This record gives sequence, structure tokens and C-alpha cells, in this order.
Amino acid sequence: MTDKIRIAIAGVGNCASSLIQGIEHYAGVGLKKSDRSLGLMHYVLGGYRASDIEVVCAFDIDARKVGRPLSEAIFAKPNCTKVFKQRIKSSPVKVQMAEVLDGVASHMADYPPDKRFVVSDKKPCDVADILKKSKADILMNYLPVGSEKATEFYAEACLNAGVAFINCVPVFIASNKKWEKRFALAGLPVIGDDVKSQIGATIVHRALTKLFADRGVKLDSTYQLNVGGNTDFLNMLQRSRLTSKKISKTQAVRSQMCEPIEDDRIHIGPADYIPWLGDNKVCFLRMEGRGFGNIPVNLELRLSVEDSPNSSGVVIDAIRCCKIAMDRGIGGALISPSSYFMKRPPQQFSDEEAKRMVGEFITGERKR
Repeated sequence: MTDKIRIAIAGVGNCASSLIQGIEHYAGVGLKKSDRSLGLMHYVLGGYRASDIEVVCAFDIDARKVGRPLSEAIFAKPNCTKVFKQRIKSSPVKVQMAEVLDGVASHMADYPPDKRFVVSDKKPCDVADILKKSKADILMNYLPVGSEKATEFYAEACLNAGVAFINCVPVFIASNKKWEKRFALAGLPVIGDDVKSQIGATIVHRALTKLFADRGVKLDSTYQLNVGGNTDFLNMLQRSRLTSKKISKTQAVRSQMCEPIEDDRIHIGPADYIPWLGDNKVCFLRMEGRGFGNIPVNLELRLSVEDSPNSSGVVIDAIRCCKIAMDRGIGGALISPSSYFMKRPPQQFSDEEAKRMVGEFITGERKR
């Protein structure tokens, strides 16, 4: 086991900002002992602490981030997540210009610069070469929803550079048999696809769906509508980019049902972009079912969370599980971590079962 987990980041947005702030925060300097594990599912995982994660290279396309030190770029517009770690130590890592491909939705040009991406005119770098030179262990994919070509570009770069891949977006890599086989043959672990939050819309919807089933209540119809004001929600106004996102979120909830539900009785997906919400995500959830005596049971829930830190608490564990696999020489899709940390894993389990499987993976009782 090495001292550090060397990660690369594709997409220096709100999620990357929260992750990097978290790495600094959980270093423990100045923290009370009682606060050192607050917000973490595992303080120590496989011998690794959150503070053992080190960012060694980063890629973006925004003119306000490219060429700047990473410690500054994570606070540059259009990032709008909460700043919970004011002082970030100066980073020698500078953000590299990447290929744009399909990473920027065309409709964003109609919005103010501080709310959207501003594409840099710098020449794109050789991602695979930089991954090799930086000696990165793992690449984190934080690209916008709908970035199909760009996600596949980074997955290919990882294969060429001998780097593991954690796919936090709803483009199917770990759950795609062809891609999974390529990572397995290369001996490189991959975790994916589409990260869950600690306490987010999907994980709550899954838990309630399982509760209905376990308590003998037939779920007849349900919706989950989400609104927010970050670039993710602005990006998703282009509905053509949402195909894989809706598949990922809907399948995550459907997998917890004992009986299938008709397509027109379930609706899960983003509803609208509300700029003043910033990185705050609000979920409106409704479930309609029938219990004892065929009597209606209706549930409505409103959940409000800071979107990016909510996912970082999961990613911290995904990174450490991925490094454990590397230490053990395991390649291909990591079934246990993917099922617990991601909405669209190669194989779905209940969250209770997935949690148990991750525990067994960490101790070595389960290979993948």
C-alpha cells in the first residue's frame, strides 16, 4: 500500500471543488476529534484516510480555469457550491485544456457568463500523456450530463495510460459490457456509473420504494422532480442530453420494486433551472400506493440539499475502494462499490445488501 492515492480530475466544477475542499477539511488540522469523521461513511477505509487523496492533474475547458492553479480554479465561475474550507493550500497542479467534444450544450450561450461555461481558446492537451507523466492512479469523471463522446474519450485515455476510472456521470461505461471487458483485460478497475449522493433524491426514493414493498404496500405511481441553479441544471435544460440520466435514475428506483410499474406511472428527472438556487438542489417526490384493504397510501416529500458536497461524501469512499482494487491487482467493474455508490451499476442490489457487500470487499472477503 502506497502512502497517497493519486487522482486526476476531468471537469473542475462544483463537485471537484467540494471534493478538494473535503480532502483539505478531513486532513484533521484544527478539527476537534469528534468532528474528524463527521460526514464520512468511513473515516479509515482499507488503511486509507480521506487526507491520503492527492490531486495530481486536472482538465477543464473553461477560460477562467484553464492555466490556473487548481487551488484557485475550484473557486472560479461558474462554480457556485458552498465554501466550507476557506484556505486551500497552494497547488502545483495547473488545470489543463481538454477537448470540448460534446461537453458544452449549445443553449448555454444564451445565458450570462457567470452562469455558464466560457470555452477557452487554448490548444487541447494530450490527456493520456499527462495522465502517464503525473503518475495518476485514478481519473474522476465529473463532466456535464450528456457528455457521451467526452466521457468515452477520457475512458479511452485511461486505458491508454494505465489509469483506473471512476465515472460519476450517467454515461454507461462500467455498466457497458464492451467497456467493462476492456478495463478487465487491461487490469484496471472501474467504478460507475452516475454517482449517488449521501442523502439525495435517488437514494431516498430507493429507500422509500423498498419500504413500500417490504411493508406490503403496492406502489401504483410515483414522480421525482428536481430543480436547482448550478451549471448541471442549466446544462440539462437541453432535453436531448437527458436520455441516459433518466434511464439511470429511473432504473435505480425501479430495481427496488417487487412488481413492475407501467412506464407512464413513473417519472423521474430534472424539472427546471432556477438560477438563484445556486448549488442547492430541491427534490419534490410523490408516491401513490395501496395498503391493507386496498386503501390508498400517498406520500409527499420535499428534500433540499447542497448538491455537490452531497456527492463528495460518496466519492471519497469510491476513490479509496478503487485504490484497494489496484493494490490487490483487480481489474474490471467493481460490482460491490458500484452497486453502493452509483445509480447505474453493472448489477443492482438493495442498498442494505450493497452496503454489506462493500464491507466484505474492504476486508477482502469479496473480490469485486
